Amino acid sequence: MIEKALKGRPRYFGMLIVCLALMGIGAGFYLIQLNKGLMITGLSRDVSWGFYIAQFTYMVGVAASAVMLVLPYYFHHYKAYSKMIIMGEFLAIAAVIMCMGFIFIDMGQPQRIMNVILHPTPNSVMFWDMTVLFGYLVLNVLIGWNTLMAMWKRVSPPTWVRPLVYLSIVWAFSIHTVTAFLYAGLPGRHYWLTAILAARFLASAFCSGPAILLLLTLLARRLTGFEPGKEAVKTLSTTITYAMCVNVFFFLLEIFTAFYSNMPQHTDPLSFLFTGLDGHTYMTPFMWTAALLGLGSLFLLIPPRWRENREILVPALVMLVIGTWLDKGMGLITGGFTPNPFERVTEYLPTGPEMLVALMIYATGAFVLTVLWKIALEVRAEVERTLK
Repeated sequence: MIEKALKGRPRYFGMLIVCLALMGIGAGFYLIQLNKGLMITGLSRDVSWGFYIAQFTYMVGVAASAVMLVLPYYFHHYKAYSKMIIMGEFLAIAAVIMCMGFIFIDMGQPQRIMNVILHPTPNSVMFWDMTVLFGYLVLNVLIGWNTLMAMWKRVSPPTWVRPLVYLSIVWAFSIHTVTAFLYAGLPGRHYWLTAILAARFLASAFCSGPAILLLLTLLARRLTGFEPGKEAVKTLSTTITYAMCVNVFFFLLEIFTAFYSNMPQHTDPLSFLFTGLDGHTYMTPFMWTAALLGLGSLFLLIPPRWRENREILVPALVMLVIGTWLDKGMGLITGGFTPNPFERVTEYLPTGPEMLVALMIYATGAFVLTVLWKIALEVRAEVERTLK
């Protein structure tokens, strides 16, 4: 089936060329980072995690969100997702590759990654995070490719695939839970030091990830004629709406707990994000934008009549993705590091080179996803032509 990725329309190859160009530009800045170190980023002694780790965290959620299709399709035999299930698994593959890429570029000396492999430390959450991510990648490659191969050959998938599917459902929850433990296990970082952090991570993942999948699916429909099915779009958009409601509810719980207890360790990070702290207000525009976009998306998604109108659905999903990205891809990191244990504010914003290096990883993921979806769409089209 790989040969299907070597043929296509000019816009398909144009997309691949754009991805390669962005990868090349980012690679140039990454070489500068290898030479000069992380000094080209906005990181400092007080803010040791930044844009790279924030994107890693967000993309772990996107990878885990594939379970929102896999679980109904395999556990409850919801056949409406039959056309989208492969797309979700391939999106998970691209997302995990991006996650690993963000970890790689965040290492000041990438060769240190080998220390995790050569000197495993089971008492380290980072070790387990690497383990579950790699395992999830392998699971999705095996499940997705063998399922697509079976479709191409007009046969049922091998019997050993189904147990892997059930394992992948549990694994999907584990990858984002372990990622949350990376944050929640750091003493002195009170914004992250909450038992509900893993639940917040999963809630945000289960609304933002399917929203990205649905947006990409609707784009594929416009460009290729692929029809995911009206029922599938309706059900997935409903799932996204409920997950976003839970996500907002969990965040409101954090705000109530912090300000009702009136403990400075918990109120200061939230004050810094939404109103500023000690005159530092550079994050407030991002966070209020995230809040308004998140609530605005719910305003559009909650009424079923609006949600089922694709002219309203698409902008609502875009608002949701941008809002959750600003919260999880920017606010989560800066809020956790501000103020520091000495009650001081160290400003952090990603630099231009830092964002271009991150763009390299996103372009890599887009390249992988484009190729995988091209193969999947070609195989499905070929099968449907044969059935006719």
